[in-house]
Amino acid sequence: MPYLKIGQLATKVGVLPSTIHFYTQEGLLKESKRTRGGYRLYDEQKATKQVKRINDLQTKKRLTINEIKQLLK
Repeated sequence: MPYLKIGQLATKVGVLPSTIHFYTQEGLLKESKRTRGGYRLYDEQKATKQVKRINDLQTKKRLTINEIKQLLK
């Protein structure tokens, strides 16, 4: 199972690394593990799918972060 660091994930899905940090802090995205150096690692397949889904809900459906949290519970 391949893992991506925040910057790699952000580049792959077309968002800023700060967006990934925000989604993680808000509980919308979970890191899979950390490296010895403390870097967050995300499961490539799961995280890519989740970030794209969150972005679609925000941009296409115009949902707020709180509404997305409720929907993803």
